[in-house]
Amino acid sequence: MSEPITDNDILYEDNHLIAVNKRAGDIVQVDETGDEPLDEKVKKYIAQKYNKLNGAFLGVVHRLDRPVSGVILFAKTSKALDRMNNLFKTRQIRKTYYAVVRNKPEPEYGDLVHWLVKNQQKNVTKAHGHEVPGSMRSELHYRLAGEANGYYLIEVNPITGRPHQIRVQLSTLNCPIVGDNKYGYPRGSLRRSISLHARKLQFIHPVKNEPVEIKAPLPKDGFWDKFAHLME
Repeated sequence: MSEPITDNDILYEDNHLIAVNKRAGDIVQVDETGDEPLDEKVKKYIAQKYNKLNGAFLGVVHRLDRPVSGVILFAKTSKALDRMNNLFKTRQIRKTYYAVVRNKPEPEYGDLVHWLVKNQQKNVTKAHGHEVPGSMRSELHYRLAGEANGYYLIEVNPITGRPHQIRVQLSTLNCPIVGDNKYGYPRGSLRRSISLHARKLQFIHPVKNEPVEIKAPLPKDGFWDKFAHLME
């Protein structure tokens, strides 16, 4: 049984939005595994906290892959859901991720543009250097943030939001993410996690019209601590 959401997991909350620090291994929405998804856990948390006997509304605004940790945002009203969906669609959200890799990226910073095709059966995405049938244009900016203990920390700002985008695009640089054996790292992680963390979301609040910055602390697993000093 996966752990329920508590006050300690909440990074931001108002009448319209709620942001959670997702643990690696949690799924965002129900899938074929039948494991309890994060959106259901957050619904239960809201219903309990505000004594909503008929349950709570919760809209999924964006997703994080199961083995990824960090900030994920949900909408508490349908109005906020529509407006947040629009902000993501029109790319008015600034997303900052950190990835740990074994190989130093060459060049140390730049923009990656690929056309991605996802194989739904195998749940794996392939990157192409040009447009191919069924592909989606994918873009991200990255920079080397530093090195610690023989590992490299890369800061990533995805411009688009495609399935497995950061994972597959970094692997094209010969920088598979630590633990991500699906995209070229030699071995998987025993903790059902990869070393990719959604660190920060920045946007203008869709209802209050004021700037919001939501930041997720690093997983307390003994590994990420080595890189804390390299982050802003």
